[in-house]
Amino acid sequence: MENVIEIRNIIRNFQLGQETVYVLKGIDLDILRGEYVAIMGPSGSGKSTLMNLLGCLDTPTGGQYILNGNDVSEMTDNELAEIRNREIGFVFQTFNLLPRTTALDNVALPMIYAGASKKDRTVRAEEVLTDVGLADRMDHKPNQLSGGQRQRVAVGRALVNKPSIILADEPTGNLDSKTSIEIMNLFDEIHAAGNTVIIVTHEEEVATHAHRVIRLRDGVIESDVRNK
Repeated sequence: MENVIEIRNIIRNFQLGQETVYVLKGIDLDILRGEYVAIMGPSGSGKSTLMNLLGCLDTPTGGQYILNGNDVSEMTDNELAEIRNREIGFVFQTFNLLPRTTALDNVALPMIYAGASKKDRTVRAEEVLTDVGLADRMDHKPNQLSGGQRQRVAVGRALVNKPSIILADEPTGNLDSKTSIEIMNLFDEIHAAGNTVIIVTHEEEVATHAHRVIRLRDGVIESDVRNK
């Protein structure tokens, strides 16, 4: 198996006035293509900062990050935006859907940035919404959908460009326990279809779905366990 992610000695510091806050303190991490990984840690452990770096939403203070063969540690903002759209599918706790836009158009949005034609966007968005169980909800707007259905739209949008990794930040944080189980089952299916899935979570029951659990504490990896 080849690595889809290689991180070497990643450091991330933030300046707060005169003070330097050391958030990530030299992290080394490889994630194989097709792995299912949960990243855990208490508040302040650095897991959100690590997720922002993995998702190319931020760049490290030091160290190297290779994503799918591309060195992203030195990229410009424009290059990062391009690689983000191509290589990463995001799923957020708050769904981040456009409120006045149908499920179909929300899912198709990343394909607009990728330069796909209207016809290709529609075909692919319909295919993905069917895969996530929303074939009968394509014309609905977010306020006409339940929380679980909205998260399914968000998952569909994450999948639409066939990215290298699906990166989910507390994907069940706003859902009740029954809906959370349904969404996690959906992630299991996405992983079984061959996708690399990385979930940032503080919930142990969410992490049990992953095949590998990485725990951060105080900006370093405390443990890294493959459990399946």
